[in-house]
Amino acid sequence: MGHHLSLLLIAILALGVFSQWIAWLLRIPAIVLFLVSGVIAGPVLGYVNPTEDIGPVLSPMVGLAVAVILFEGGLSLRLHEFKEAASGVRRLVTLGSVLSWGLYSIAAYYVGGLSLPVSLLFGAILVVTGPTVIIPMLRQAGLNRRTASYLKWEGIINDPIGALLAVLVFQYFVLSGAYPGGGTQVFLELGLAVIIALVLGGGVALALGWAFNHIWVPEYLKAPLTIAFVLVIYGVASEIFAEAGLLAVTVMGMVMGNMSIAGMAELRRFKEYVTVLLVSIVFIVLTADLDPKVLLHLDWHAAALVAVVLFVARPAAVFLATMFTDMNWRDRLLVGWIAPRGIVAAAVAGVFAPTLVEAGYGGAQQLLPLIFAVVFTTVVLHGFSLGRLSRWLRLSAEPNGVLIVGASPWSTELARALANELHVQVLLVDSSWHRLRTARLAGVRVLYGEVLSETIQQSLELNEIACMIAATSNDAYNALVCSHFVNSLEHDRVFQLPMYDADENNDSKVVARPLRGRPAFHDNAQYEELWRRHHQGWQFYKTKLTEAYGFDDLKRDRAEESIPIAVLHDDKTLLLSPAKGGSRPEVGDTIIYYAPRRSDEDRRRARAERAEAASTRGNGELPADLPDPARTENPTSENQ
Repeated sequence: MGHHLSLLLIAILALGVFSQWIAWLLRIPAIVLFLVSGVIAGPVLGYVNPTEDIGPVLSPMVGLAVAVILFEGGLSLRLHEFKEAASGVRRLVTLGSVLSWGLYSIAAYYVGGLSLPVSLLFGAILVVTGPTVIIPMLRQAGLNRRTASYLKWEGIINDPIGALLAVLVFQYFVLSGAYPGGGTQVFLELGLAVIIALVLGGGVALALGWAFNHIWVPEYLKAPLTIAFVLVIYGVASEIFAEAGLLAVTVMGMVMGNMSIAGMAELRRFKEYVTVLLVSIVFIVLTADLDPKVLLHLDWHAAALVAVVLFVARPAAVFLATMFTDMNWRDRLLVGWIAPRGIVAAAVAGVFAPTLVEAGYGGAQQLLPLIFAVVFTTVVLHGFSLGRLSRWLRLSAEPNGVLIVGASPWSTELARALANELHVQVLLVDSSWHRLRTARLAGVRVLYGEVLSETIQQSLELNEIACMIAATSNDAYNALVCSHFVNSLEHDRVFQLPMYDADENNDSKVVARPLRGRPAFHDNAQYEELWRRHHQGWQFYKTKLTEAYGFDDLKRDRAEESIPIAVLHDDKTLLLSPAKGGSRPEVGDTIIYYAPRRSDEDRRRARAERAEAASTRGNGELPADLPDPARTENPTSENQ
């Protein structure tokens, strides 16, 4: 039995991680593959039956995993961001949550045929719109910054708030069963549960933060100690009061997430790794544990309920909540449609459903399958329609922006060339207001502050950013910036200026290769070298490739002395550092490169050489559309 259980757990873990990887390759939400994998492995093939195979350990195992997931959700909530959010976001997460809960509950009661307690819990669970689903969707869809912020902050803020609401509703009806007819006693017990959660969760969070900031805990123990306390708090609170543990760990995450704690970045990274594993395991276990008989008994009521939730309740809640706000009709229409549910909704339902079934509430056995039906439907429909709908509503933004860290004379000219000549979104970040002055006067978007600070990290919107260049004078700092952004932008889109002696991996003065970004532009494009060439009068030039003047002609004219910077393809996608890989520039593409200023005599000589070459290729006939290099080779700095 033990050998079989070990193989089963290994298979579940492998299936979950493999599903995550395949989803990343296919650029689809991982939850879709979790659902499909779990249903196939469980109800369809019967290979995985968690209730029989794992036995009584299943419920506490899922509960512990959900506790860590809810703590992670609370950790992501920043109260100051809620205060600074636009009025539309504030309405969505306050009035919108209440309206959604009411409308979803009404639909579950009248359309789904569930009992009132189960309907109210169903509505509370669906208030959650998971950030683990919506944020990857936003990155793929390329929404504009304003519209994306509505969906992003609704998901982040509603994640812990919706979980708290679901826990409170669940506690209320569990207590109602324990104290039939005792309304006052129910509310007293519910208040006691909230106090226990606040004292335990909030108190431990404050104590841990104090210990971390006073260096009572070494760096390598901060993340493991935090996870250990999450599990302890969950167990202690649940022992004192049934299911108060979920409330306590959510409060603990919210308190720690709003404290200034040393080493918080490493803690967040660690919990992300743990959450990835737990999400994979919990989702596959819960879907594999679905009762095939219950699935077969889901009739038209279930389909009608899902349809009402998607097409009536959600749009109505959004439109009513956002009246007289800063949201236009396009934003309201898109937000009213897009509300994918994720792991928190499914996990919370998986914890609560068995208790409600044991308590004898009507329709409780259908709660988990119905929640999974909503999760699957919203993830699939919203995931595949978000991009098309945003383009139809003209709310999409091409993700061809460039983030440049470090304002120098050279990087400022680069930002001007990319913004003014290629018309791509450029954001120049520096901690010196003085160094940003030239870029500000040139109309380039700038951000003043330390790019690795928590404040700047919270204000950055990366959905429009295609790539990042770390271009400061400090190679080690450039590597640090790249190692931070590689998690958001992926390694092939994170660049830093090349380092001297970059091939000397054993040199104690060189940052290790795995910690660096990709070397940008050219092996000789170090900071000092670019500074020297800037003062020698080098300029950024723009050339649009045509049938008469193609990429080979450009390489022949300027290959020895120029540094290719970027290629803007005909479909408006941007390729940075084209010499470092990627597709070959074609006719219709526009190239930005860095080269010495050419005299009129040099231009006339180049014109004559190209004319002679063209004449030879054309049997003595000069093509009429041969471009004038004075127009084709456009020095961008002279056009400012």
